[in-house]
Amino acid sequence: MTGARYEAGHTVTAVTQRGGAQAMRIREFVESDWPQVWPIVRDIVRAADTFAYDPAMSEAEAHGIWIEAPPGQTVVATEDGRILGSAKMGPNRPGPGSHVATASFMVGPEARGRGVGTALCRYALDWASAHGYAGMQFNAVAESNSAAVEIYRRLGFDIVGTVPGAFAHPTLGRVALHVMYRAL
Repeated sequence: MTGARYEAGHTVTAVTQRGGAQAMRIREFVESDWPQVWPIVRDIVRAADTFAYDPAMSEAEAHGIWIEAPPGQTVVATEDGRILGSAKMGPNRPGPGSHVATASFMVGPEARGRGVGTALCRYALDWASAHGYAGMQFNAVAESNSAAVEIYRRLGFDIVGTVPGAFAHPTLGRVALHVMYRAL
């Protein structure tokens, strides 16, 4: 998938856990997707081991945080009508920081290890580049989230700062949060 461009509605190929290939489509979120997106968001947030969101977050609060208003965008990765994961992207900060994008990614447990997170991240990078952002910054990547750190590094992100003990992991205790950046 290296070098591929992902546009809304574009079909990409993801490697399945069985080693075969199936078509996966990344497209813009529509409200009728929420009943499939919410369980993914809910379970990841309640696990409290990767995102610095309140594990007691309500469905309405999650919807408000996860669904981006313009100029941002929320997308879903689908396969055979099932939502495998979702991404949200937009400006990292308003005003003088709005030239740098940010994004977040959540993948359902049955789709992990199949390239869904990587494809969503590539989509977000292409989206940010197409919208004129100078770079993409991730503000709070738990150092214990080694799968995400590995994907981001593979896609050209660097750790530009680390805050020791800034994330209260439910089993590991306080772990560091990385700030990661990639120029576009």
